[in-house]
Amino acid sequence: MQYTYKDEDQYVFMDMDTFEECRCPSGDFEKFITEGMTCSVLQWDGKVIGVEPPEKVTLEVTMTDPGLKGNTASGGDKPATLETGLTVTVPLFVNIGDRVVVNTANGGEYKERAK
Repeated sequence: MQYTYKDEDQYVFMDMDTFEECRCPSGDFEKFITEGMTCSVLQWDGKVIGVEPPEKVTLEVTMTDPGLKGNTASGGDKPATLETGLTVTVPLFVNIGDRVVVNTANGGEYKERAK
């Protein structure tokens, strides 16, 4: 199902074949999804019991400290806040506006800078 929008404290998903909507309360998934993203929505007895985002998602860096010149040769990491509010540890060369790939299966580990 496709995540379409947030309505107060509920996330609205749409089945793109039938155009039926379902609503889900906030959960751990919200730090990984953006509008238009396709997710697996688990339902039982007509109610949503879980949402699984894709295993890897690409999100934009909205806040991070600039890497100091010369620090990239020795490696190192810094925190970065992504467009969903998720904070991940990224290499020093990642800057605001970059898009990064995050692994959702292990809680949001940085994988690589998106191409």
